Amino acid sequence: MAEAASAPSPSRAVTGDSEFDRDTAVVRREPGVYDIDLSAGWTILGAVNGGYLLAVLGRALGDALPHPDPFTVSAHYLTASRPGRAVIRTETVRTGRTLSTGQASLFQYDDEGNEVERIRVLASYGDLAGLPDDVRTTAKPPAIPPYERCFGPADGPDPLKGVSAITDRLLLKLDPATVGWAIGQPSGKGEMRAWFGLADGRDADPLSLLLAVDALPPTAFEMGLKGWVPTVELTAHIRHRPAPGPLRVAITTRNLAGGFLEEDAEVWDSEDRLVAQSRQLARVRLA
Repeated sequence: MAEAASAPSPSRAVTGDSEFDRDTAVVRREPGVYDIDLSAGWTILGAVNGGYLLAVLGRALGDALPHPDPFTVSAHYLTASRPGRAVIRTETVRTGRTLSTGQASLFQYDDEGNEVERIRVLASYGDLAGLPDDVRTTAKPPAIPPYERCFGPADGPDPLKGVSAITDRLLLKLDPATVGWAIGQPSGKGEMRAWFGLADGRDADPLSLLLAVDALPPTAFEMGLKGWVPTVELTAHIRHRPAPGPLRVAITTRNLAGGFLEEDAEVWDSEDRLVAQSRQLARVRLA
């Protein structure tokens, strides 16, 4: 079992009645079309976080498709999303017995009121509760120090203070080996590891796993780079419904070339199960 006994236990929000649920809620305008007001609480440097957007689109597809849980979600981020009014248009591509596939696009509006596509997703949904228990893996949970020995925004200098509203929505405790960037001493390694949860104590579910894979500081920070690292494409795989308790997230980058890098993420639950994986391609600002 993960060593997280010292993690705080705030007054816990429940799934369906939490800030995350309210801020990802979509309103069905007509079959396949949903309205939402993207919350400013999930932004960094004024842009809406990509994981939050995945969860928003994931919720719309979960309503449109006959299966309950995202299995794989591939997203292309076309233009930066901003807080405010948006519309999601979904289409069912195929419905099968164990999987259904759909696509969705999120649009916002320019100054003339024209729709501008921000993100386009292709996803397959199934029922995680119906999967067999047989697990054969060489994957191991990340080696992260106990919760009380890790660092959050309140534990020291916070270079993102004032520009990262999403930080206040999360309960992040970073592995000390991956926080050198915060004090101007990056390790040079493309690694980021943390305990992860929602600030109001809501337990994780498949939708919030879509947030978790893209919620840590960019690995580029530990490589000595600064500034916004916008996602170009992200594919997430949800492998299991997570057990209650804090998650552990580990992200690595092996190759930065031509101003682009990949980030590979793994998310592990409190029962040492690999519950989500992702890979994304992102742009970086080189000196």
